[in-house]
Amino acid sequence: MENIKVIFIDIDNTLLDFDEYVKETMKNGFNHFSLKEYQPYMYDIFTQENNKLWLQIEKGEITFQELEKIRWNNIFKALDISFDGVLFEKYFRSALYNSAILINHALEMLSYLNRKYILCVASNGPYNQQIHRLEIANIKQYFSYFFISEKIGYSKPNKEFFKEAFKELNQKIDVLPNECMIIGDSLTSDIKGGHEYNMKTCFFNKHQKDIKINENIDYIIDNLKKVEEIL
Repeated sequence: MENIKVIFIDIDNTLLDFDEYVKETMKNGFNHFSLKEYQPYMYDIFTQENNKLWLQIEKGEITFQELEKIRWNNIFKALDISFDGVLFEKYFRSALYNSAILINHALEMLSYLNRKYILCVASNGPYNQQIHRLEIANIKQYFSYFFISEKIGYSKPNKEFFKEAFKELNQKIDVLPNECMIIGDSLTSDIKGGHEYNMKTCFFNKHQKDIKINENIDYIIDNLKKVEEIL
């Protein structure tokens, strides 16, 4: 794509497989703390409760620190498990810090894009954790900029997240939002935020939902290798 200069890329469930991490950590953690035996339906409960909280973060209704205090208490309540959710959150976050399960073809996509564009991380989450996970996945070197909500002070899709990112970008290069694309798996975070800031958007349809191109989504891929077909 001729006019694109910069690519913003989400981390969780775009480059690193957060889903598989959660399943693995729930299974190991429930065993570690002698809770109920992990069953696949429990992951669906996690996803429902976790998504509710992240939507509240995206809307600016709660902070990430507040999420940490209530996430697993909410999940355990839904699972009818009596256990200290804050204690399990510490276990969960400690395991996440050292988790780096690459999505299929993430490495090939980064290698391809890195030869043609300036790459930027665009992630909601703790700064040190996300940087460390990129390092142990051996993909940090592909990126020139790291826009992570904890350091920026705002979360996607907030326009201030993107405003701060472009302020940093424009200290070194002249680039407009319409010369950038964001690739991510979240319609409410990556795609909504990118579209509202006048960026091109590429939805990574990891879960193969019935989603069609619309006014917010310029491109849809269900395999990261397919980025090469549009860029």
